[in-house]
This record gives sequence, structure tokens and C-alpha cells, in this order.
Amino acid sequence: MAKLGVLSDTHGRFIETQSAVQIFREQGVEKIIHCGDIGGTAIVQAFRGIETHFVFGNNDMDFDSLRITATENGHTLHDWFGSLEWENKKICFMHGHRLNQFTTELYSGHWDLMCYGHTHVPLLQIHGNTLLLNPGAFRRVVVPQIAIVTLPELTVESFSVTPIF
Repeated sequence: MAKLGVLSDTHGRFIETQSAVQIFREQGVEKIIHCGDIGGTAIVQAFRGIETHFVFGNNDMDFDSLRITATENGHTLHDWFGSLEWENKKICFMHGHRLNQFTTELYSGHWDLMCYGHTHVPLLQIHGNTLLLNPGAFRRVVVPQIAIVTLPELTVESFSVTPIF
């Protein structure tokens, strides 16, 4: 049994991001996917010590700094689209604002799990053999949320993020 943390749209909210990382650690998460709209290099640094995979969102502008910081902290920045295979599950992730790519990947039948953000609305749906997950967001929401996926079962649990003060 492996645990994958999923979050999106942190938009530079450092305190909430620290709280999310603490939840991931407490829950035994081994890898994290960040589905874009990172909001700055401090956010990337907050994930130090946990293997984290990032993609750009439509509000991420400082591409070079984000790439450099990800590399320096042992993370992977996949540009606009990322994928990995873990526990015999094919996983892809993107921000979700590129509608053609989103639709193509969703209906490709290639993925067991597809993660995205952009809408700031949590979602969990099945499309064919693909589990579609939007964990929620940290900005323009009442309660910031993240998700943890247990593999290989693909069960999902949502967590509310309460800032640490």
C-alpha cells in the first residue's frame, strides 16, 4: 500500500502549504503531485524531503526559477504535463486549463488516475477506466483542500487544510 498526495492551486499560500505538507507527512505520503498554479519558489521549497512532482499552471510565470528550485530541492518539474507509473498504476497530471489536452488524455483510456486543478472545485469521478481527481485549491475557496490516494486500490481521502500558526 502506497500513498500519493495530490494538491493544486496553492497560489503562493505558504502557511497553508506548510500545513498541507504536515498532513502529508502525518498520513505517510511517499510522493506528491502538485497540479499547477504553484505561486513561487518558496512553495516548491516547502516540499523538501518528500518526492514531489510539479506542473505549471496558467498563473505560473517564472518558469526558470521554478525549474531551478525544483531541481535544487530534489523534485521534478514536468512543464505543462506530467506522468508517472507507480504501484502498477499509470498516473497523469496537468493543470487543466488546456482543454484540448485535458480532453484528449481523459478519453484516451491510457490512465488509471488523472489529476488536475485550475477550477478550484474538488472533484472525484470515473470516466471509463480512469479515475479523475481535482483535489481543490488554496485560493478563492472557503476551505483549502488536498487529497491522498492510496495505491494500488485508488481510494481517495480528502483533507481540509487548517493553517498552522
